Amino acid sequence: MLYFLNLSEANSGTMKHLGSLLDSTYLKTAKQASLSEVENQQIVSELAQEAIAFNFKLVMIRPEHVRKTRMFLDERDSNVLIGTVIDFPLGEASLEAKLSEAKQAIADGADELDFVVNYQAFQKGDVEGVRTQINACTSLCLKNEKVAKWIIEIAALSDAEIAKLTSLIREEVEQSFPNDVERVFVKSSTGFYQRADAGPVGATLSGVKIMKDNSGQLPIKAAGGVRNIEDVKRMLDLGVSRIGTSSAKQIILGEQSIKEY
Repeated sequence: MLYFLNLSEANSGTMKHLGSLLDSTYLKTAKQASLSEVENQQIVSELAQEAIAFNFKLVMIRPEHVRKTRMFLDERDSNVLIGTVIDFPLGEASLEAKLSEAKQAIADGADELDFVVNYQAFQKGDVEGVRTQINACTSLCLKNEKVAKWIIEIAALSDAEIAKLTSLIREEVEQSFPNDVERVFVKSSTGFYQRADAGPVGATLSGVKIMKDNSGQLPIKAAGGVRNIEDVKRMLDLGVSRIGTSSAKQIILGEQSIKEY
């Protein structure tokens, strides 16, 4: 695994490799950012331009921005991918609503779809309902040659629940899509979970390790709270395959960021 610890150690090869591991992320609504819709769209466009400049794997944006961003990237003949979130951030929608949102995102030009799993239903014991959603939404993505990621929201789960939910996703994918396990990720967090205490709401080393220990061949995406190259190194050392961060540019430049999703 290649990574660098400060800018002086970087060269074009290592920067390109590191960029290929990063999903550069902006998921705030205009209201959350206290901006107009036009201003918020401009931030998304700037994110896409940065992704081109720094060779990021992907821009992770809300569904309403996918179509314009697809046009923006295509006009520049860029190979930067577009990722979007589905049933975000709570994951409580019906299967029909999840599929409808995903179909629209695919039609608009998304390459990767990050679904929020209904972790609350899982906690209440509706394992089969959750399994059905995982199967149907993953199938839709794979049939359309898209990557699916399942956000389990580790800040809302106990260690045992992280292990069980990761295992459930792994078992369903291995059983139903054995030839496509590398195209279905388990992802740690939305970055938007609201805790009652002051604990972390994104990826933690302990939580990601549990995910990795139970994911089998499914790749892991760590998201939320990764703000500098040391955070990246720690996650890579655990074996993650992708990192979602709103601090991608700062990480590439060897800087510290305090930005949130």
